[in-house]
Amino acid sequence: MQQAFQHIISDLESKFLAKEDAIRMMLVAAVAGEHMVIVGPPGTAKSALVRSFAKHINAVYFEYLLTRFSEPNELFGPIDIQAYRDGSYRRVTEGMLPQAEVVFLDEAFKANSAILNTLLAVMNERSFNNGNQVVQVPLISLYAASNEVPTEAGLDAVFDRFLLRVYSDNLDSYHFNDLLQKGLAFEQKKERPSHDLPPDAMIQARDLHEARTSLLDTVGFSDAFRSAYKGLCFQLRGEGISFSDRRLIRFMKLFAANALIDGRSQVHEGDLVVLKHAWNNMDQRQILADLIDPVVSQFYAEHPDLVPQSSGISLTQLSEELHLVRDILLEGEAVSDIQLFTQLRHLGDIRKALLLQDNEMGKRLLAEADGLLSQVFDR
Repeated sequence: MQQAFQHIISDLESKFLAKEDAIRMMLVAAVAGEHMVIVGPPGTAKSALVRSFAKHINAVYFEYLLTRFSEPNELFGPIDIQAYRDGSYRRVTEGMLPQAEVVFLDEAFKANSAILNTLLAVMNERSFNNGNQVVQVPLISLYAASNEVPTEAGLDAVFDRFLLRVYSDNLDSYHFNDLLQKGLAFEQKKERPSHDLPPDAMIQARDLHEARTSLLDTVGFSDAFRSAYKGLCFQLRGEGISFSDRRLIRFMKLFAANALIDGRSQVHEGDLVVLKHAWNNMDQRQILADLIDPVVSQFYAEHPDLVPQSSGISLTQLSEELHLVRDILLEGEAVSDIQLFTQLRHLGDIRKALLLQDNEMGKRLLAEADGLLSQVFDR
């Protein structure tokens, strides 16, 4: 399956700009048999990303946009009228969520309690109460999208079922040209149906079911990893981030899935990057990054041969954007206050990206960016 994993990642990254984390975590969730929610403002490709990902899985798919007026029969099937006349109560589930293997619920947290209570059993127990029968469902993973993190007390239990939480934001300014190019291409070209995708870019549902059941037998954990994970877990709790024993154990499956996607039979400290998606609110995202990034960076500094390849923004692109800002601010005519503010914000985005580059060219460009800031404020 590793070849298919890499084809899926490459295909989605070619269509969606700066969504590497979300793409990777969707695949991790599917391999581990866990659930994932993407949170972010409207228009940040949350729904399109999940739909495109689902096309790569040869599985029964179900999708629905939820509102507070949605009724259970819209997801779980209508009442079987003939059975009701005969004195029994059950739903007709053909083509509905209980028979799906991959599910996408848009605006999932807008659903009412009747729907949410049923979803809890489907997500956690893989079971559905159909009248007086408890039916096992073939669900692999349930993906959800939401414009905001749920804050109502009644939604805590459902949000907790989404082990992975990924934030999708509007892109930084230095992505603008690539955004136009990929966005227009996406609009002009209708997505190919899944059967038109090459076979090596498809994953069979049965393979994902097998991967989930054998995952912890296939992938091992080193003592060094266990020690690093233990330290981070207690640091998280010390920072006030709720991280229950149940979640602690279930994240082990996610680490193993991340390793399996790379074709490894051993989890290492680099896989702890998955833990950055354990946040419960927006404020915790930065806390997690501050705790986890140094551990991951230290591991890759000691094992440079294991550094994963990145398809993100290139240094050449950042250099071009930096020189464009410099020309606007220093070489041309005087700019207005609004133009100055816009370019300084653009420069800030470039500088933020350069801070993530741990190489000589990145350091040189960062020095250029700092020098440009000094020149602007000295004028």
